[in-house]
Amino acid sequence: MNTSDEDKALNPVLKQVLELGPPLLFFVAYLRMRDETYSIWGTDYSGFIVAAGLFVPILLGSMAILWKLTGRLSRMQVFTIVMVVLFGGLTVWFNDERFFKMKTTLVYGLFALILGVGLLQGRSYLAWVMSEFLPMDHDGWMKLTLRLTWFFAALAVANEVVWRTMSTAAWVKIETFGFPILMFLFLWSQIMVLQKHLIEPDGDES
Repeated sequence: MNTSDEDKALNPVLKQVLELGPPLLFFVAYLRMRDETYSIWGTDYSGFIVAAGLFVPILLGSMAILWKLTGRLSRMQVFTIVMVVLFGGLTVWFNDERFFKMKTTLVYGLFALILGVGLLQGRSYLAWVMSEFLPMDHDGWMKLTLRLTWFFAALAVANEVVWRTMSTAAWVKIETFGFPILMFLFLWSQIMVLQKHLIEPDGDES
């Protein structure tokens, strides 16, 4: 699918709204619903479970708009959608908030596992996903992949500690803001450290 022209034309602010909007809406919905109990078709659901259930169609709608505007979704976005739909559905079906909380552990854990398998094969699956956005030589990708593998593994462990030992309110705040901020800071620091491995794009512009 040839989508490069559409991809470049998408307003970056709109792109950020579509990607970050669903988690923020989930956070707002949780704050408004957390103290309520909702009876749906004869079953009582906590505010958290209702908010988690609402998060699924909100995310699907947001990603559908993003796909419509750009003509593409990244492999990581597709994987995240599948995990959210699966564990969001299990959360509502079994009326058990643990499924939604464990989703984060499994997502980070699977990312670490997939990247780790690639490293054992002498390959960087991270480059396969992100090379079009971040041109870098092979050594740079291998270093970043190794570090990100350990980082994802650490986040998976951290999520397990948080949801098992802290309140649901604390987990929602850390899930919505804490982990994404840590991810941003980690990636930013690695790009700074790996500057020498970046490949300058061809062209006359400096």
